[in-house]
Amino acid sequence: MTVSIGNIQPIVSLIAGVLILVMPQLLNYIVAAFLIVSGLLGLGLFK
Repeated sequence: MTVSIGNIQPIVSLIAGVLILVMPQLLNYIVAAFLIVSGLLGLGLFK
């Protein structure tokens, strides 16, 4: 399996979902990190 930019967001979502289930108090940090990463990818800063 090769990891490309198109595969990063679903992988991050899956990991974030598992972490939220295991440690619910991390929800704010996980959501903030996900929004920052998806925003940077949306702006095209990582290619």
